[in-house]
Amino acid sequence: MQTREIPRDEWVAFFDSFSRQHEGWLVRLEVFGSDIGAQVEAEEMPLQGIAADLKDGEETISIIIGEAPEQHVAHSIAAPTHVRLEETEQGAQEVLQIESADGSTTLLRFRSAVLPEMVDGVVT
Repeated sequence: MQTREIPRDEWVAFFDSFSRQHEGWLVRLEVFGSDIGAQVEAEEMPLQGIAADLKDGEETISIIIGEAPEQHVAHSIAAPTHVRLEETEQGAQEVLQIESADGSTTLLRFRSAVLPEMVDGVVT
């Protein structure tokens, strides 16, 4: 497994592209923190999108999961410090890792690690 750090100045463009490429992919959303332990917030739900809002002093990354608005799970990461993408040796994306200043880590795991170009044109 390879881990690639996404530079902060690329977050907005990265999440825009990442969201378009992975919309509808089934994911598991996990949060780890010293005060909450390990929590699963969503399981086997389709990714709707991820966005970075990098206003000075109020930086957040928001993740939206679920098919219909009434089923959405919204998770926000305040004061993100690191964004990393874990990939297989073949380049398939497996896990998106987001760390925040409070020490918590959010993991977005894909149900199946598939090379993004292998699903282009597939209707979900």
